[in-house]
Amino acid sequence: MSKLQKLLKATKLILQNPALLNKVLDAPEVKQNEVKQKYGMTEGLKTIQISDLLPNLNDTIEPFSFLDGGSTPLDLLLLKTLAKRYKECEYFEIGTWRGESVANVASVAKHCTTLNLPDTDMLAMGLDKNYVQSHRFFSKQLSNTTHLQGNSLSYDYTTLNKKFDLVFIDGDHHYESVKSDTMNAFKLLKDEHSIIVWHDYGNNPTDVRWDVLKGIMAGTPENKRKQLFHVANTLCAIYISEDIKADFINSFSTPTNYFSITIKNNEL
Repeated sequence: MSKLQKLLKATKLILQNPALLNKVLDAPEVKQNEVKQKYGMTEGLKTIQISDLLPNLNDTIEPFSFLDGGSTPLDLLLLKTLAKRYKECEYFEIGTWRGESVANVASVAKHCTTLNLPDTDMLAMGLDKNYVQSHRFFSKQLSNTTHLQGNSLSYDYTTLNKKFDLVFIDGDHHYESVKSDTMNAFKLLKDEHSIIVWHDYGNNPTDVRWDVLKGIMAGTPENKRKQLFHVANTLCAIYISEDIKADFINSFSTPTNYFSITIKNNEL
């Protein structure tokens, strides 16, 4: 089939089903090209080794459910260990889900605040009732955690009346939401030592999720973009003002770290 025949066939299919056009526009290759054209980035963010960011890493993650849609153990360990940097960490997160991330951070932080879509909104969107009820499962009883319900795109963050040491963005992962959440996160930082972590920067620890990166770049002030990195072995990107060695990696890079994992089952 010639290129012209393919074009005519594709045009016919899109005319018959216009929704196919969205799939084309949302293709990773399209998003990657948009990031390349606007920001000159072809490989995503430079990567920092977790051993450089968190030397002598040795801690326990609890709770961890091994269920779909959550963070990896190392993602959670990253958040918990970063929180321990601060004497009395104030933590804010967008996107609560089962509450695993905030429950781990709450074990070492002074206070945690989470923001998630209201349950009523999620039900009105037609989301499964069991899915909605799973939100805050591990964190709803925590005494040092405040659960807020609202749309992060329209939430009035000035009502919080506080700034934060560590902000975790794990809400809606489409471009506009990531951009908006990123812009608001920078306004919530306490000082130059404050940190932002984005979840699902990668589809896996070496494969960039380009729509998320595009939102991160668009929402980050231009003078702070050089302090954006991917954290090796995780799904996370990070904004940190420190001078840390970083380089590009790919799917076939030789491992520089390995980890020991101890698993203990705790019945509910």
